[in-house]
Amino acid sequence: MATKASRSAARLMMAPAVILLLGWMLVPLIMTLWFSFRVYLPLRGGDQGWAGFDNYTRFVSSSAFWPSIQTTLVIVLGVLAITVIFGTLIALLLDQPIWGQGIVRILVIAPFFVMPTVSALVWKNMFMDPINGLFSHISRFFGAEPVNWLSGRGIDWTINLYFTSFDLEVTMGVFSIIMIVSWQWLPFAALILLTAVQSLDSEQLEAAEMDGAPVHKRFWYIILPHLGRAITIVILIQTIFLLSIFAEIFVTTGGAFDTRTLSYLIFQRVLESQNIGLGSAGGVYAIILANIIAIFLMRIVGKNLD
Repeated sequence: MATKASRSAARLMMAPAVILLLGWMLVPLIMTLWFSFRVYLPLRGGDQGWAGFDNYTRFVSSSAFWPSIQTTLVIVLGVLAITVIFGTLIALLLDQPIWGQGIVRILVIAPFFVMPTVSALVWKNMFMDPINGLFSHISRFFGAEPVNWLSGRGIDWTINLYFTSFDLEVTMGVFSIIMIVSWQWLPFAALILLTAVQSLDSEQLEAAEMDGAPVHKRFWYIILPHLGRAITIVILIQTIFLLSIFAEIFVTTGGAFDTRTLSYLIFQRVLESQNIGLGSAGGVYAIILANIIAIFLMRIVGKNLD
């Protein structure tokens, strides 16, 4: 057992790292809160004095605020749905004995190591270009009209809930962003889920197969419950990063066609007004949104981690 002296020594050795980590997180947060209550114009003299809650009021009263919240949530939910579903399928395929299994796994994981800016440029110019893109050539080959992926043409869905239903219009630009980001994060989900699949007791599947259980029932009642914790981890980690998506939008649409997320709106507001205080107020709203979603996930989805 650890003695009191050894525990004290451990705390002493960990103290520099903990202090550095706290400073790394708290200093930017405190500065953001401070500037959010100030009129700070770096190109017009710097600090212009106290603004109170004026920056918060201006930011939330903007006509683009709530649409940016909706776009952020649509992109996050869309990417999570694609990566979890297809990540599970890829994990099951990679678990099968095939020739060159190691090489195939490396190729599947490779997109995760591509920089978001490079990935977005490749998709924009090589795949989604309406004239010379690969998707356009494929459309013409089959006699169809090429699709202008990064555009404002809308796709309508009707969402039915227990208590209400509403129409959701997603532009092709938003759909394209979801595809690009999903391609980047799909390897991460597949890798985590593959690890979970490989930890599954094969004797359970063999016993179910001998009892005559079909493939879909073996998946639904044995494999999927076993993947619950891994799916939870994928959702939690990806959500943290997807809420701050920026590079893909900046490179492809520049915030046009309803692809402006909350983080991109903050960027635009700072550039337009040259007011660091206004952008800081938007950053505080982004922190609040992230915490609300994190609490929701930990209460609803995070129960699988217990």
